[in-house]
Amino acid sequence: MTMKILVDNGHGITTPGKRSPDSRILEYKYTREIAREVVKRLKAEGYDAELLTPEDADISLGERCNRVNAQCDRYGTKNVCLVSIHNNAAGSGAWMTARGWEAWTSKGQTQGDKLADCLYDSAEKVLKPLLPDVKIRTDMADGDRDKESNFTILYRSRCAACLTENMFMDNKEDVDWLLSNCGRDAIVRLHVDGIKMYVAKYGKK
Repeated sequence: MTMKILVDNGHGITTPGKRSPDSRILEYKYTREIAREVVKRLKAEGYDAELLTPEDADISLGERCNRVNAQCDRYGTKNVCLVSIHNNAAGSGAWMTARGWEAWTSKGQTQGDKLADCLYDSAEKVLKPLLPDVKIRTDMADGDRDKESNFTILYRSRCAACLTENMFMDNKEDVDWLLSNCGRDAIVRLHVDGIKMYVAKYGKK
């Protein structure tokens, strides 16, 4: 059975805040650009990838989960995976100093943990050579690297689901890097390579 890859993007055009202090990064716009390119590159290599939320509007979390679970009904839960792409922030509008990359899954041991492991491996390979001082942020309390919370998009989606926080949009250095050609390509490659790794281990094209 072909694995269905769903790529989500953070928030929507009407979501208040969710931007860099200088508004150079609007999270809804940036994550949609990244998500579209991830899907484009995966499809070019023969993977069955699709945007979960192609609209610019802020599609509700309930509707997003309904869309995911409809694909689970169609393909089987084990044959679907979801990656939701976001930018992180440490404050509420001012420039901050936090930096780094991290991934989240729902609480407990789930298939999402395996997806997160692949994305963490990819983050180490892609980001460390480019940003040796930037931390890959982890939580080893339960024995694996991903952070855990019952975010709706994670715990209500029946398939393997992971949410990535791609650097901090309230850190000036991160903003400059995220908007560079190198930064954009790295964030895209991180997701493409991590998803391909997951499919190779737990599914197929």
